[in-house]
Amino acid sequence: MQKTHTNIFIDDAPIEIGVLDVNMHFVKCSKFWLRKIGKTEKEIIGKSYYEVFPDTTDDIKKIHEYCLKGSYISFEGEKVVDKTGKVQWFNYKINSWENEKDKVGGLIIVREDISHKRNEDEYRLKAQEVANVGGWEVNLISNEVYWTSITKKIHGLDDDYVPNLEAGINFYKEGYHREKIVSLISEAISNGTPWDEELIIITVNGEEKWVRAIGRAEYINGKAVKLTGSFQDIDERKRAELVYSVVQKRLNIATKTANIGVWDYDLAKQELSCDNETLILYGAETSTQKNLHKAWKNILVEEDRDRVINEMHYAIQNKDEFNTEFRIKQRNGSIKYIKSIGQLHKDQNTGAVKMIGANWDITEYKHAVLKLGKRKESFAGVFNNSSVGMALIGLDGKWLKINKSLCNSLGYTKEELMNLTFQDVTHPDDYLKDLNFLDQLIAGEIDNYQIEKRYFHKKGHTVYVILSVTKVTKIDGSLSHFISQVVDITSRKEAENKVKSVLKITADQNESLTNFAHIVSHNLRSHSTNLSMLTGFLINETDPEERANLINMLNESSDSLDETITHLNEVVSVKLNVLGKLEGVNVLETFDSVRKSIIAHLKENDVILNIQIPKELVVSAVPAYLESILLNLLTNSIKYSSPKRRLVIDVKTKRERDKVVLAFSDNGLGIDMKRHRHKIFGMYKTFHKHKNSKGIGLFITKSQIEAMNGKIEVESSVDIGTTFTLYFNCFK
Repeated sequence: MQKTHTNIFIDDAPIEIGVLDVNMHFVKCSKFWLRKIGKTEKEIIGKSYYEVFPDTTDDIKKIHEYCLKGSYISFEGEKVVDKTGKVQWFNYKINSWENEKDKVGGLIIVREDISHKRNEDEYRLKAQEVANVGGWEVNLISNEVYWTSITKKIHGLDDDYVPNLEAGINFYKEGYHREKIVSLISEAISNGTPWDEELIIITVNGEEKWVRAIGRAEYINGKAVKLTGSFQDIDERKRAELVYSVVQKRLNIATKTANIGVWDYDLAKQELSCDNETLILYGAETSTQKNLHKAWKNILVEEDRDRVINEMHYAIQNKDEFNTEFRIKQRNGSIKYIKSIGQLHKDQNTGAVKMIGANWDITEYKHAVLKLGKRKESFAGVFNNSSVGMALIGLDGKWLKINKSLCNSLGYTKEELMNLTFQDVTHPDDYLKDLNFLDQLIAGEIDNYQIEKRYFHKKGHTVYVILSVTKVTKIDGSLSHFISQVVDITSRKEAENKVKSVLKITADQNESLTNFAHIVSHNLRSHSTNLSMLTGFLINETDPEERANLINMLNESSDSLDETITHLNEVVSVKLNVLGKLEGVNVLETFDSVRKSIIAHLKENDVILNIQIPKELVVSAVPAYLESILLNLLTNSIKYSSPKRRLVIDVKTKRERDKVVLAFSDNGLGIDMKRHRHKIFGMYKTFHKHKNSKGIGLFITKSQIEAMNGKIEVESSVDIGTTFTLYFNCFK
C-alpha cells in the first residue's frame, strides 16, 4: 500500500514531529524524531506520549489538555533533566487536528532541541564575565544611557547605578585620556568613525584602571541616533605589557651592545682571568702577559689609574658593586673608553670569593656624547637667542623648556608660562586640530606638521602664529618629546583684518548712505509738503486771526525741519573718520563723568545705581561716543521708568578674551519685543507715549558703537525692565 502525501511528509520531515490521538497515543512519528530518541517506529506507534517521555511535567500535560480542546500553542525554553542528569532545552509548537467528523482527532506536536543554542548563550555570558567585557549604549535622541552590570562593576559601581553621558566621560582620567574619548565620540557622531582605544579611567574608589573602549555610531536618515559599544577591563594585561615593554627595551639595548667581555678576579690569589672578547677589547698585547691584572693596570691611562684601582678596592671591602668608566692606551697611541661592571660572588664548590664582571667598548658612545654636548650647546644658543618662539613640549602637553621670544609673543614670564600647558593658551577652535596632528605624531604616521593656529595672549587678545611641530625620539625609538617653533604672524593677520574691516566699513557706509538717502528723502519731503501747503494757505488767507495762526504753524514746521536736519547731521558725523580716533578709554571714569553731569536728574528721580566696573578696565573707543552712549542709556532709563516702583539701574562688566561686555539693566517700563524687536534701533521709532520721545537716541547709540567695531543687543519684558548688552574691543 502506498503512503499518502501526509504520511510521506511526516516520515521524512527533517524535524521532530509526531501525530497523537485524543488519548495521547502516537499515531505517526517522523524518522528524525525517532533517531533523536533512539527508538523504532514499532516501539512508538500506539504507545502513550507520557510512556515514551516519562519526564513530562504536569505543566506540559495541562498544555496538552488545553490544545485537545481545539487550540494551538507555541512556547520556548522547556528545561528537561533526564535520569542521568543531562539537561536539555526544547521549543514546542502544538496544534490539534480534526477527523472526518470535524472533531478533534488528537494533536500534532513539533519539537525543536535548542540545547546547543542555550548552551552557546550561557557560554557567551560566562565568557564575557571571564573576559570582564561589558556593554553600553547611548540614545542620542532621548539622552538615555545603559550600562551592563559588568560595565558598572569595572567602574566600581553598584548595579542600581544610573549612568549618564557626562558622568561616563568624567570617569576617564583628566587630560589626554578624557580629551581623547571626547574627541572620539565627537568624531563618531560627526563622521561615523568607529573607535577602539585603550585608555585610563578613574574608578569610583579613585583607582586608575586601563580599559579597552570600543564604540560606534548608528545612523538613521544620515543622523546619528545611537552610540553602542563594549567596555573591557584590561588593567592587568596592560600593566604587564608596560612592564614587559620596559624589560624589552632594556633587553634590546643589551642585545645591541657589541663586544661585551667577561672577566673574574680571584681576591685570594689576586689573579685576573678573562674571556677572549676581553683580550680583544684590551688589545692582543695583554694576551702575552702572564699577569693580566698587572697588564691591565699598565694600559690604564695614568690620570684614571689610581681612581679606578681605589674604586675596585672600595667595592671589595664594602661588598658593593664595582661600576666605573676608564680609558686605556692602545699600541697605536689612540685612546679607548671602557665601561666595566662587577659584583662579588662566592663559589659554592671551592669557597673562593671572586669579583665577576663585564666590560665593553664605549668609545663611540663617549665621542657621541662629546659631539652631542657640543650640539646641545649650539642648539641651546639657537634656542635661547632665536627671534622665533621655540619650546620643548612633553607628551603630557606641559612645557619642558621655552625661549624668550615665545614668552614675548604670549605676554607671559617664563615662570608663568611654565605653569601652564599648551592647551591652556590655545584657542578652543584650534585645539582639536592640533590634537589630531599630535595623535598622528604619537602613532608614528607623520614625523612633523605645520599649521596656522591661534593662541591667547596673557592680556586676552588673540595671537596668530604659524606652528611647526617635530617629534623627538629616544635611542630606543620611543617618543621623547616635541619641538615647537612658533612664528608670530599677528601683525600680518591684523593687517589682513584691517583691510577686511575697511572693506566692511565701505560696504556699511554704502548701505548707510542708501538708507540715509531714503530717510532724507522721506523726512524732508514731509516737511517740504507741509511748508508748501501752509504757504499756499497763507497767501490766500485774508482773515488776520487765521493768518496769525498759519504763521505760527509755519514757524513750528520750520523748527521741526531744523530739528530733523540736526539729527541727520549727527547720524552723518558718527560714520566719519572714527577708526583713526579710537583710543584707550577708562570705562569707570567715563561713567562717573556722565553720572556727575546728570546728578541732579538722578536725585530728582530717586534713582538707585549699582555699578560693578573695575577701575582698571580700558576699552578701545572714541571718548565722546562712549560718553554719548552711556548718557543716552541713563537718561532713557529715567525717561521710561515705571511709576509703580523706584528705579534701579545695574551696570556691570565682564571680560571675554579680547572683548569687554557691558550689561546695562533697569526695572523700567520695558518694551514689547514681539512687536518691536526688529525696529528698536530704527530712526524715529518710539515705543511709549512720552512727550519727549524722538526715536533718535537708540539709532545714534547703535551707529556709534558699530562705528567703533562693537555691537549692541537688547532683551526686554513689558513692566519688568530692559537690559542692553554692549560689546567693546579691549584696548591693546
